[in-house]
Amino acid sequence: MRCLRKKMSLVYTASYRYKRALQTMAAGLFLIYITLVLYQTVGSDGTDPDRVGAANLQDLQTLDAMMLDSGADGVAVGAGGGVGGNTGGAAAAPASAGVDLVDAAAVISKRDYSEPSEARLVDANKLVTERGVEPSRRTLDGKRIPAPPAVTGTPKPPTTELDDLLISVKTTKSYHDTRLEMIIKTWYQLAKEQTWFFTDTDDPHYQKLTNNHMVNTNCSQGHFRKALCCKMGKEFEFFLDSAKKWWCHFDDDNYVNVPRLVRMLDDYSPTQDWYLGKPSISSPLEIFLDNTKTSTEVNKKVTFWFATGGAGFCVSRALALKMMPIAASGKFVAIGDKIRFPDDVTMGFLVEHILKVPLTVIDAFHSHLEPMEFIRPETFHDQVSFSYARMRNEWNVVKVDGFDLKTDPKRIYSLHCYLYPFFSICPKSIRRR
Repeated sequence: MRCLRKKMSLVYTASYRYKRALQTMAAGLFLIYITLVLYQTVGSDGTDPDRVGAANLQDLQTLDAMMLDSGADGVAVGAGGGVGGNTGGAAAAPASAGVDLVDAAAVISKRDYSEPSEARLVDANKLVTERGVEPSRRTLDGKRIPAPPAVTGTPKPPTTELDDLLISVKTTKSYHDTRLEMIIKTWYQLAKEQTWFFTDTDDPHYQKLTNNHMVNTNCSQGHFRKALCCKMGKEFEFFLDSAKKWWCHFDDDNYVNVPRLVRMLDDYSPTQDWYLGKPSISSPLEIFLDNTKTSTEVNKKVTFWFATGGAGFCVSRALALKMMPIAASGKFVAIGDKIRFPDDVTMGFLVEHILKVPLTVIDAFHSHLEPMEFIRPETFHDQVSFSYARMRNEWNVVKVDGFDLKTDPKRIYSLHCYLYPFFSICPKSIRRR
């Protein structure tokens, strides 16, 4: 009995010691865990500024790229995709992200601005020199990493200049001594090297006046569909053979405000597809194409907008190159014959229906199909084109002071002198109001 009691006492003592050992180990593990937690907490409060600065710099780059893409506050994204803004806008991003100003200045200085403003460079350098050298960047294991890549935006399209344009004017023999003479004395003088006249006969007199800028298309004389499409096709092919960025078509009854035309085109890139003009109808045109082999089948209905040729329109080089396979080498006339519509409608059919490039409406284009008298003189400088016509024994012309009605019934000379009174044809008595 005594022996059994002694054995039981030994077993109890061993189990008690084992339990105490386990408790001691658990307490030690708990102390280690607390120590690690405290160490990590202290380290995240800024014990390694290089590591924190590098992480925040990457966050800044991500935020900056998003701002460049979406045009956020402080960064202005222009119509051409260019990035602008002042130094105040650029400094707002690092402040909101909690990033050191030195890192922000480094990002700003590394951006690839094609034309950096002086103020931006001065402020960026100031931020760098105030705090000394740029902090080193390391990975989590302490190794140095190179500076992050520069953040760039879409470059602004090049500025459009007058010499980037090819202005084509469609005319005919019977209008040389009336409409053509008036153009040569007025707005043609503002774009003599860029303007070409497409006619249907040889005319040595006006060939000399225009410095050989008269093109005999050998198209038929008259104002019917085939003759109109023939001349339009020649204008288009002439533009393709040039090195110009923009093709702008006008009729011989248009007055073109050339400086305003150039400013308008400066808002668009010639490397993108642009069809700029103004429709003369209030809803898209609907036509039916007979593209079936049997007369019993229903014709296909097509709907599209077109820019009226009487107001003028412009086509970018990029769009013209897409049109070339289907419109050059006489194909423009063939398409006009297929749809049985004149030149401006054929152009809209090609661009809007076949190429799926929408017409961009520019209200500054004007044709004789709209009342000219409603264009206010104080807005003349904002308009791209004007026109005139005699309708129901009355002239549809702009209301502008200048020459008397007998001398200038179409008001083109008076309009020109209102816009540009320094021309020699303008009497000293005429003053712009």
